[in-house]
Amino acid sequence: MLEREFISQLEKILGEKNVLTSKEDLTCYSYDAVGTWIHLPEVVIFPTDAEQISKVLKLADEGKIPVTARGGGTNVCGASVPIKGGIVLCLTKMNKILEINKANLTAMVEPGVVLQDFNMALAQQGLLFPPDPQSFFGCTMGGAVAENAGGPACVKYGVVRQYVLGLEVVLASGQIVKLGGVTAKNRTGYELGALFTGSEGTLGIITKIVFRLLPLPTAKTLTLVVYDDLSVAGESVSRILASGVVPSKIELLDDVFMGYTEKVVPLGLPTDAAGTLLIETDGATPEVAERERDLIVEVCTKGGAREVRVAKDAAEMTKWVMARAGAMGAILRSVTAVQEDIAVPRDKIPEFIRKAKDLWKQRGLRGSILGHAGDGNLHPAVLMDHKSEELYRKAMEAMEEVIDIALSLGGVLSGEHGIGLEKQKFLKKAMDPVAIELMKKIKGLLDPNNILNPGKIWEA
Repeated sequence: MLEREFISQLEKILGEKNVLTSKEDLTCYSYDAVGTWIHLPEVVIFPTDAEQISKVLKLADEGKIPVTARGGGTNVCGASVPIKGGIVLCLTKMNKILEINKANLTAMVEPGVVLQDFNMALAQQGLLFPPDPQSFFGCTMGGAVAENAGGPACVKYGVVRQYVLGLEVVLASGQIVKLGGVTAKNRTGYELGALFTGSEGTLGIITKIVFRLLPLPTAKTLTLVVYDDLSVAGESVSRILASGVVPSKIELLDDVFMGYTEKVVPLGLPTDAAGTLLIETDGATPEVAERERDLIVEVCTKGGAREVRVAKDAAEMTKWVMARAGAMGAILRSVTAVQEDIAVPRDKIPEFIRKAKDLWKQRGLRGSILGHAGDGNLHPAVLMDHKSEELYRKAMEAMEEVIDIALSLGGVLSGEHGIGLEKQKFLKKAMDPVAIELMKKIKGLLDPNNILNPGKIWEA
């Protein structure tokens, strides 16, 4: 339990209104977007600049008090859950877009900027920040960097790490360090900024970010490709990429996801099909986007597609995109789902689909798959009645086997959600033990008292 004197010191640094201690307030910051893990912090604070964070971390480090950084709380791996209690350091009041430099194709932001607000500000200047995690309405830029977030557009444009040019970070000791810069190329020493990107708040608190930007594509097409066999849909992914075209998005939905989505938002999705691919192309001109679309349609038709639908206008494109974005939410309105986040080599997608579905059939479970198939990032799920402890146990056991399938195919433990608390127990089978020890040594060097987001990524 934190002493009142410590709380008073926080109030002097931050102001009383930026320090919360009531149980009602603490409860709001005790879980993430999934709610699997819940643990009350002892205090929640809202700093407004790096200097305040520096002072707080010096106090916390001296007292060996846990500090868990938090943005919008939209993560789904438990990374922002204060499992060891202590302080939740919420960065949502550091929400300024400090600069957008169109001539240099860069932007500088504070960590609490919401992704959708950033997107809208960039669009007004004809600019694009490509990574697009589906929590864009609530996730913050600091969280996106800390989790190295992904999304549908990563097949063409890559994940957040590819767009981080510079960071300002407060270390556990309270030291403020600047990493990287604002230039497109920078070969000066170790790539320390990349180390903090994806570190899940375990190495430092990110207080400023410099992002690389791209010109906003002015033309897009969206195509819905329907299949009677989900594994054949998976085969089309590598066929498309082998053809020389890299679409901006290739999203996969199976019949289960389409059925629940159609119940919530009737869009005329083909619920009698085994699955669909939702494929977007973009470019500087309509001719470029349409030429790529036509080649993709040809590849998919030759590859066994049952039907191809091309969105007729921007309104229909928006409907289809939002249907995909809301697919998991549509399911969770009706049933409980145990969902995973894995990635496999794109040419192994069909084999993963077949093996996962065979496993669920053998176990008598109802499984489903959707995901960002263009980069091999899939989200298998088991659907069940949450009131049945037996079904939940069977679902969890089956999902462990699904992870084993992914790893056996050369896949990875997480494509975009991170490790946090969710996947700690699998880390030893997914990473070289020497690599795990290296991570621990880096953590020990930067945070010797283990105050920053303790208890995450690897098991104690």
